[in-house]
Amino acid sequence: MDTSSGYISPEYAIDGLYSLKSDVFSFGVLVLEILSGNRNRGFCHPDHSLNLLGHAWKLFTGGRPLELVSKSIVETCNLSEALRLIHVGLLCVQENPEYRPTMSYVVLMLGNEDALPRPKQPGFYTERDLIIEATYTSNSSQSKPYSANECSISMIEAR
Repeated sequence: MDTSSGYISPEYAIDGLYSLKSDVFSFGVLVLEILSGNRNRGFCHPDHSLNLLGHAWKLFTGGRPLELVSKSIVETCNLSEALRLIHVGLLCVQENPEYRPTMSYVVLMLGNEDALPRPKQPGFYTERDLIIEATYTSNSSQSKPYSANECSISMIEAR
């Protein structure tokens, strides 16, 4: 079974380590699947060999995140909410579990319009994917740079 293309977090698939951040990873995969109308497992794009997480990351860093949204919902959904969901989904699937938000912070991010931190590379985004992406990017037109607002948020949680 290829765990890298499903809902299992990288740290669990590779090292057998499970934490609350493993569930956050799975939640992020579900968010991106729902928005795109595609499953992470078996995702295939004609322009590259990235999985759904890599594809979402590529679109996000390329300044085209809304291209991820399924054609079946793009005309009826609130695009600013869809963009926020993509951003939060990518925060949830970051490769390093230390960078992933807690679920309480995910709920907070989804419930307000505050600036979000810039996500880091998603899990299962391999060097092979980076080489393929570099080849693909060099053959396509330059994309506009991404900019994000910086913010600091303090979370108080009960013991």
